[in-house]
Amino acid sequence: MARVETSSSRPYHLVIFGASGFTGQFVVEEVARTVSEGPNGNLKWAVAGRSKQKLEKVLEQAAGVLSKPELRTEVDVIVADVGEADSLAAMCKQAVIVLNCVGPYRFFGEPVVKACVENGAHHIDICGEPQFLEGMQLNYNSQAAEKCVYIIGSCGFDSIPADMGVLYTRDQFKGTLTAVESFLTVSSGPDGGCIHDGTWQSAVYGFADGHKLQSLRRKFNHKPLPTVGSKLKRRGTLFFSNEIQQYALPFMGSDPSVVKRTQRFLMEEHQASPVQYGAYAGIGGVGNIIKLMFAGMMFWFLVKFSFGRNLLIKYPEFFSFGMFSKAGPTRKQMEGSSFQFSFHGEGYSEDQEPPQGKPNAKIRTLVQGPESGYVATPIVMVQAALTILNEPAALPKKGGVYTPGAAFARSTLIDRLNKHGIQFSVI
Repeated sequence: MARVETSSSRPYHLVIFGASGFTGQFVVEEVARTVSEGPNGNLKWAVAGRSKQKLEKVLEQAAGVLSKPELRTEVDVIVADVGEADSLAAMCKQAVIVLNCVGPYRFFGEPVVKACVENGAHHIDICGEPQFLEGMQLNYNSQAAEKCVYIIGSCGFDSIPADMGVLYTRDQFKGTLTAVESFLTVSSGPDGGCIHDGTWQSAVYGFADGHKLQSLRRKFNHKPLPTVGSKLKRRGTLFFSNEIQQYALPFMGSDPSVVKRTQRFLMEEHQASPVQYGAYAGIGGVGNIIKLMFAGMMFWFLVKFSFGRNLLIKYPEFFSFGMFSKAGPTRKQMEGSSFQFSFHGEGYSEDQEPPQGKPNAKIRTLVQGPESGYVATPIVMVQAALTILNEPAALPKKGGVYTPGAAFARSTLIDRLNKHGIQFSVI
């Protein structure tokens, strides 16, 4: 079972690494809101990063936002730098769980994972980069198992709503679920919305390195997952979705790879019937299609060359038509934004023996919540950590590198999220 107790030598349940970054500051606020949900009603935590001054400023800001002046004096500050292995080791030795908010993870993630594994701390990140996530599984899974440490990636908007949404759909389906398609739609209020350019940077480098991901996957030597029922047909690059009544395209993030890894784990470890998965994102009407085509063509051309990548990184607002910015969204923009995942599943009802004939039953579920990047992501990240602390017996029997679905399939994470404004429901 996972080690989840604090001790004199390991005094903090959670250490937020990268607490002064754009996403990290909102994770700080979310942890401060949920201290009473920690073990025995008392979560012990600290913040960590390169600059003591910036960390203290973030605590001061959180104290003002939440009207909790005690944050300025009661939360400890740890100075740690990705480039200094000793400082990472010292940080990890003090934490039960490290919440790693330092991206892009392809550049800054591995030293933190390595330090966690070597020093006995569990690790949660909010990564949406398949190459990093799968690389950590390949390189650290056996070491993490030996140390009884859980390394759980993509515990943010990439990819808990998608991964847990598929599991929720499976659990609500009366029979054998064989396939699910998800459709993501994002709404913004009168002030509009945008995404901080850290996510843009991850996308730029991810697309540039696409060929490396394929060679990495070959090293696992996985056999294809068996298909139960009808094979799920892939939609086109751009199509009108009757499900969400707008144009849609394949979702470009890590959700499909994360869900597939979860389904493989559940099949291999629990003999569960694997669910096929297709992920799509709504883009709205014809005006948005024209913008997307221009942005897409520029992106695909520039991302192939180092000078092009430098331009994309330097001017995210210009090349993304304002979707990404170096400043990130304002709090007012966040308040007006929300997301919705609709899941459309099919399978065999309880009275039909699969895989005889075509699937004969359907299900539709929703996962919906507040602004995805900096409101929902801190909520799901912190609730994932609290699940480890409060429900160690629900986790996989041994340590390792896991997806959220593999780690939390038998936990109450979905119930926890429902209580925090991220709603899972059957339509």
